[in-house]
Amino acid sequence: MRIIMQKVSHADVDVVDDGTGRPDPTFEPRTIDAGLVLLVGVADSDGDAQVEYAARKVANMRIFEDEAGKMNRSVLDVGGQVVSISQFTLLADIRKGNRPSFAGSGNPAHAKAVWDRFNKALARHGVKVKTGRFRSHMRVSLTNDGPVTIALDTDQLMTAK
Repeated sequence: MRIIMQKVSHADVDVVDDGTGRPDPTFEPRTIDAGLVLLVGVADSDGDAQVEYAARKVANMRIFEDEAGKMNRSVLDVGGQVVSISQFTLLADIRKGNRPSFAGSGNPAHAKAVWDRFNKALARHGVKVKTGRFRSHMRVSLTNDGPVTIALDTDQLMTAK
């Protein structure tokens, strides 16, 4: 899994197109105040170990300031929320030519299942999670706070433990 984590003071997501070319009137925009926006890319090799590792890391990552202004608090510590957005483009291969290859992105059925499990794992850790909609054109608005943006790649992190 590859996750881009952004600390935000506000964020919202809305579905522009449900994949059929039509707007989706049933999707209610999701909004958070202080918290994290997560852009989540899933590969076919990702499974339960990656899900649990990433959820634990995100829930406990100390990137919010304490009273002294040091990054020493997690999203749980500050009572923040998460907006989780599935984003296959994070796994783009741009080594050849100018058109990205998405061959490394997970099969859609697998990627959705892993992303859903990741969101549930975050909730089990005590994080309030709001999501976009898988395989939909969305508009994500955010106010990056800091700015603080961290890339989490489970392939690299799991070997470092």
